[in-house]
Amino acid sequence: MTLTETNHQGSNRVPTNIFVSYPTDDLERSRAFYTALGATINPLLSDDNAVCLVWDDNIYTMVLKREFFATFTDKQVGDAATTAQFQIAFSRDSREDVDAVIEAGLAAGGSEHGQVQDYGFMYARDLEDPDGNVVSFNYMVPEAAELGPEAYMAQQAQA
Repeated sequence: MTLTETNHQGSNRVPTNIFVSYPTDDLERSRAFYTALGATINPLLSDDNAVCLVWDDNIYTMVLKREFFATFTDKQVGDAATTAQFQIAFSRDSREDVDAVIEAGLAAGGSEHGQVQDYGFMYARDLEDPDGNVVSFNYMVPEAAELGPEAYMAQQAQA
């Protein structure tokens, strides 16, 4: 969407960019891990303290050295190995794409977090990065996303 296009709600406004920031103990390890999952690097927003990972036109994760992350808050910075700080989920185009990104993450030093979630209309798997942050990848049947899961399941039951 360009700045002059109309969004799905009918207004002309600048699209929202989403930046999710979290700390890491090893910036280079995080860079390698997330690029193995398919993120690209925005070098204009990356330096010795942070890596800007681009997932889509408007979705970014900022991986920051723990000490640098701490400068953005007066709260204690949690340890992702023992506490949940956030969870972000990315959609994929198929179940196979979900499996492929999880396999890439496992090969890049991550570990699977929890069990596969298969609800028929939605398939999801969670991956823990080397710092302990959990990122989820999921696929939803397009009709379930359009109708809502309950309506889709009711429609499937009638078929």
